[in-house]
Amino acid sequence: MTQAAHQIYFGSVFHQRKQPLTHSFRYRVFTCLLDLDELETLPQETHGFAYNRFGLFSLHDRDHGARDGSPLRPWVEAQLADQGLNTPCGRIALLCYPRILGYVFNPLSAYYCYDEADNLFAVVCEVKNTFGEQHVYVCRAERNERGQLAEQKAAKDFHVSPFIDLDGQYTFRFQAPGPKLRLEICHEGPGTLLLTGVTGTAEPLTTRTLFNGFFKYPLMTLKVIGAIHFEAFRLWRKGAKVYGHPKHSTPTAETRPTIAAE
Repeated sequence: MTQAAHQIYFGSVFHQRKQPLTHSFRYRVFTCLLDLDELETLPQETHGFAYNRFGLFSLHDRDHGARDGSPLRPWVEAQLADQGLNTPCGRIALLCYPRILGYVFNPLSAYYCYDEADNLFAVVCEVKNTFGEQHVYVCRAERNERGQLAEQKAAKDFHVSPFIDLDGQYTFRFQAPGPKLRLEICHEGPGTLLLTGVTGTAEPLTTRTLFNGFFKYPLMTLKVIGAIHFEAFRLWRKGAKVYGHPKHSTPTAETRPTIAAE
């Protein structure tokens, strides 16, 4: 059966801090998987969802990519080309939270990039912090000897949490989104410091499923930023060491990509 152009995943986001102290949480969320080539027609098919304008739910190009309102597909293709991934792109699907009543914060968005035969060949991870900055990690979708998508590794070089410094590396674990979604990022350094990710079960993105999400998880995007600060307070109460923002960094969007390798 052909997958719908747009999907909504009902699931959870989770964090498991392993050391130097333990801390974990899991929150119920929904995420949208949106075909970049079908965004213009989405509002016509799904009442309540707007593109580049205010709506109950909406997606704005300026929230992602170059963050200047320019189209997202050319920006994604440029990130791939910068890392030598010149495979002609078929569809590109963006996994993200939508704006709800005009507000959103996406700690992690992911662009799933397929070739012209509809095989996943790369995932572009777009990471944001609460300082308004952004960094990009480009992951090749290479398969191991068992035919599974291989883990991809990249040095951590972007300040995200004040409770983790810049040492160490990330391990990205992902699969092509289908009936189930799972995307994990493991921060290692030495040993596992933090495992974080998102899971979900797919439904077609329709007016009904969107409104189900709205009533199941009211003001979800406000909850995301509220949960970040609440969990930070809990960590501070536990005595977690605080690392200041690197002095060379300024609160502007940066889009320099880092390639992840097996």
